[in-house]
Amino acid sequence: MSNSAGYIEPKSHYEILDGLRGVASVLVVTFHVFETFTGGNRFINKINHGYLAVDFFFLLSGFVVAYAYDDRWGKMSQWDFYKRRLIRLQPMVVMGSIVGAALFYFQPSYVFANLHNVPVLTTLFVMLVGCTLIPLPLSMDIRGWQEMHPLDGPAWSLFFEYIANILYATLFRRFPQWLLSFFVIIFAGLLIYYTVWGPNGDVIGGWSLTPDGLYVGFTRLLYPFFAGVLLMRAGKLIRIKNAFTISSLLILLVMFVPRLGGDKQLWMNGLYESFAIIVIFPLIVAIGAGGNMTGNIAKKICGFLGKISYPMYITHYPIIYIFTAWVYNNKIPLGFYGLSIGLLVIISSISLAYACLKWYDEPVRKWLQKRYLEVKS
Repeated sequence: MSNSAGYIEPKSHYEILDGLRGVASVLVVTFHVFETFTGGNRFINKINHGYLAVDFFFLLSGFVVAYAYDDRWGKMSQWDFYKRRLIRLQPMVVMGSIVGAALFYFQPSYVFANLHNVPVLTTLFVMLVGCTLIPLPLSMDIRGWQEMHPLDGPAWSLFFEYIANILYATLFRRFPQWLLSFFVIIFAGLLIYYTVWGPNGDVIGGWSLTPDGLYVGFTRLLYPFFAGVLLMRAGKLIRIKNAFTISSLLILLVMFVPRLGGDKQLWMNGLYESFAIIVIFPLIVAIGAGGNMTGNIAKKICGFLGKISYPMYITHYPIIYIFTAWVYNNKIPLGFYGLSIGLLVIISSISLAYACLKWYDEPVRKWLQKRYLEVKS
């Protein structure tokens, strides 16, 4: 029998939400494959709104965190909460930084301006800092892409995820629903203001430790995360048949919509992205959380996608760096050959994620849970 202040019985999972997280993760990898061929042009990606998967992740996280912990305060302290979140997230943060360092010198290309002159000791230092998720200033950008985590770019969203968890634990969990709703409305207004009247007509950004980067990062974080908390508390779920199929198709639809308005009417795309994040994403989560899985095959698919989603998201980008260098160095166009290698990148990312899950993440989390959350009596 386990007995400690940090130990609480686990709750059942929303199986469809796990599956949707996996669908979005696969789309992120696919988006980054196609993005490699765009030359940095945000207007021509074939999965033009694939980056919105990050905003969808934030909303899912808010919903799941509120579901898992809202009724447990009093049974656990803030430190107990932080321990549980660190045990869930930090092992793969460490692995993402290690994979990034291991593959760093396999990415030589003129597209990575600083890579050629980086000493090994500097790379190791950046790796160790990356393992802590502490963001690096531009002076420590060893790649030249202005990333706060230059060995593993997507770790920026985990940095903001940690901030959201701290805000939830220290402040927002105490709010009554009306006050939480008030703040969510304010955060939605900030999101609309930035996307519609901002400089780019989209939410792309957040990975740089600069005033603009932090502004975009917080704009992307605050509405979806706390809208997810509010959605869980409101309990307004949608119960329909084929919930996983319908919600997956909605995710695909949102992300495959082409860029709207071109470079002349940026507000049109900004309005679309605001609508997607503020309205469509909560709708998708409400459908997913309200649905039931029927059939063993569907359950296995959702279970597999859910388990690999986070490991894939946090480890795939070092492979994308290699793919990007190959495309740029060899001037590979968007075509059958390039996409064939891109498919290999996706398969490799899934394989790496599964290997990390089974041989590292699950065993490490199990040991940490036993060591820090359970006291045998």
